[in-house]
Amino acid sequence: MKKVGIVMGSDSDMPIIQKAIDVLNEFSVPYETHIYSAHRTPVQSAEFSSSAREKGFGVIIAAAGMAAHLAGAVAANTTLPVIGIPCKGPVLDGLDALLSTVQMPTGIPVATVAINGGANAALLAIQILAVEDKDLANKLNAKRVADAEKVLAKDSALSNN
Repeated sequence: MKKVGIVMGSDSDMPIIQKAIDVLNEFSVPYETHIYSAHRTPVQSAEFSSSAREKGFGVIIAAAGMAAHLAGAVAANTTLPVIGIPCKGPVLDGLDALLSTVQMPTGIPVATVAINGGANAALLAIQILAVEDKDLANKLNAKRVADAEKVLAKDSALSNN
């Protein structure tokens, strides 16, 4: 199975990344995490991104706040799918990070999830890997069924009151 690469711009992004890690662990998907800044460690970020395919990664999740250039910098150095997580910051509640993440130039796409959307980033990464992994696709289907059953149970409980 391919690995998921996870990079965050700062250790302050760890609570958001932890949500992604929890989902990846739930699905037994291997991953590797790093702290790389698009601005403070651009060489290391580029080296990780450009060698990711050869090192067995199938998708990369990049989380950053404020200017949020990390996902774009990662995507510029790989042809692997990159999922950006814009992180809520102290200035504009994450809107700045969201806009930085989604406004990529033609030719360098970054899939973007919601602000602080660590769990959905992991689920999207799993969906990407599941294109070629039937067992992983089956696990995703089972989760969807279980999630639907939880909602229906809550509906039933509400209806019975």
